[in-house]
Parts: sequence; C-alpha cells; structure tokens
Amino acid sequence: MKNLRILLTGIIFGIIMVKSEAVSWFRIQEMFRFQSFHMYGIICTAVVVGAILLQLVKRINLKNLDGEEISIPLRAKLYKAAIMGGIVFGIGWAFTGACPGPLFVNLGAGYSVMIVPITAAVLGAFVHGLVRKHLPH
Repeated sequence: MKNLRILLTGIIFGIIMVKSEAVSWFRIQEMFRFQSFHMYGIICTAVVVGAILLQLVKRINLKNLDGEEISIPLRAKLYKAAIMGGIVFGIGWAFTGACPGPLFVNLGAGYSVMIVPITAAVLGAFVHGLVRKHLPH
C-alpha cells in the first residue's frame, strides 16, 4: 500500500511537471537565456512552499509514513562544496535541458533520448561515490 501511494504521488508529480511545462527543454533554455520568467516563477514558488512546509514539519512534529517523527538534522555550512556542486549541476542542466526529476518525467512522456542523460547521471553518481573522499565536505 505504501508503494502504491508513492507511485501515485510520482505520477501526479509528473503530470504537474508536464502540464506546467517545467520539463520543457524550450522553457529551460528560455530561463538560461533570461528570456522568460516562467521557470524562475516555478522555482521561486517551490522554494517558498518548501520553506513553509519545512517550518511546519519542525513546529508541529509531523510523522512519516512509518509513524516515526520526522527529524531534520543540523548540517555544517559547506559553501565550497555547494558552489562546486551547483556549478556542475547547472552545467549539466543547461546541456541536457533538464534536472534529474524531469529527466524521468520526459522519459515517461515518451522522449526516449532522455536515456542518454539518465545514463550519464547514473555514471556521474557512481564516479562521485568513487571520488567522494577526495572532495570537499
């Protein structure tokens, strides 16, 4: 039952991404060329909603699907790692026209060419696992 809820949530998320054109290569390119506010509006809305929901989780002690209280650990401020990771992420996003979530949404929408960046992302995660101890953390 739990997996069914997760699957349905993913399907609904995918439909919303397609209908809002958040997975459109053309919309993403418009964003990187500063030609349209569309994607910036979606991203800013996601950041604001995420911040509000995070505060709610912290304040009302929500529980996860297993009934355990959600705890949000404090993390060290890793500016150098965040900047380097953001640059790599942004370059990949600009080249493929999609970040990780929309890659799978586009594949599900029938764009089989997305297998190439998905494969590259999996290989990149594997390489990161191999060299992680040498990276700034």
